[in-house]
Amino acid sequence: MGTGNIINYLEAKAMKKTLSALFFLTAILVLSACGSDSSSGSKDEVVIGYFPNIDHVPAMVAKEKQYFEEAFGEDKEVTYKTFPDGGAFMTALKTGDIDAGFVGPGPVMNNYANGADVKILAGASSGGTVVVASEQSGIESLEDLGDHTFITPGVGCTHDVQMETFLKEQGITSARIGGTLKHVTGNPAQYQAMFESGKVDLAAVPEPWASTLVANGAKIIVDTDEIAYGTTLPNTVLVTSGKLIEEQSELVDQLTAAHEKSVAFINENPEEAQTIAVDSIEEITNQRMDESIIASAWERVSYTTEVNAEVIQAFADSSHDLQFLKEKPEFDELVVPQGTEVGSAQ
Repeated sequence: MGTGNIINYLEAKAMKKTLSALFFLTAILVLSACGSDSSSGSKDEVVIGYFPNIDHVPAMVAKEKQYFEEAFGEDKEVTYKTFPDGGAFMTALKTGDIDAGFVGPGPVMNNYANGADVKILAGASSGGTVVVASEQSGIESLEDLGDHTFITPGVGCTHDVQMETFLKEQGITSARIGGTLKHVTGNPAQYQAMFESGKVDLAAVPEPWASTLVANGAKIIVDTDEIAYGTTLPNTVLVTSGKLIEEQSELVDQLTAAHEKSVAFINENPEEAQTIAVDSIEEITNQRMDESIIASAWERVSYTTEVNAEVIQAFADSSHDLQFLKEKPEFDELVVPQGTEVGSAQ
């Protein structure tokens, strides 16, 4: 073989090796790309919203025990967001900033009545609303209300509707609809100071603020089991959008199953659940609640996944009768029937 032929042979052999190496490297990259969805750490995010209070303990327990992560599997990443009120929560649900979460029924019903895409999947907690009077008000019973001033967290909020429905049943109406009992609104954390200053005499307040006020001298006028819808109306529900139910029904079934597991844990392990609640609230708010207050509040709050569509409708009817809602809403399709697997219903 001549010198020129040898050189050509060696160059051809080198080129063949180079092409083989490039082919091998390309094959590895292609195979790696095929598995990138699971191996690169890129996951679909599921965002759960809730509030830092004891009505939302099912969310805190699920987060602590990683029930949602366990239910969704390794290809989902769960993120949690907390909210100060129902309005902010519903805005986040409508804009897609959260996928599901826990909120009071009032904001859900109001938004649904205005065309929002929201569905109630389950209850989370019920009870906990108490009417208390300040120590210096002189109020001992309903007969003493007269022209005193009562406070609730918001106009037409869950606790306001419960309070005014109960009062109307007793023949008492607020000044808003022709009576003498004055009404103002404010943050429950400020009620003690307002009691002490004499600005308000009476409060329809959720736990644990009711127990806090009683510990500081307030008197219970109407307890949880006496006030309208006191033990039957959920004060917190698990919700999502109709769009998520339609597009990711299996995920919604997993969400509901994890929530049921969380509620079961709370009822089977109340002391540990209380500790999780106290620690979680402190982590978010930088305020540690007194364990004795939480224990007292716990006696008035029930954790349950049950939600009665008829009670939801009756509550809405009361809101309309009290003139909080201009039109009487219909909630036939708001609540997903209990025990329904939305995946199998598609």
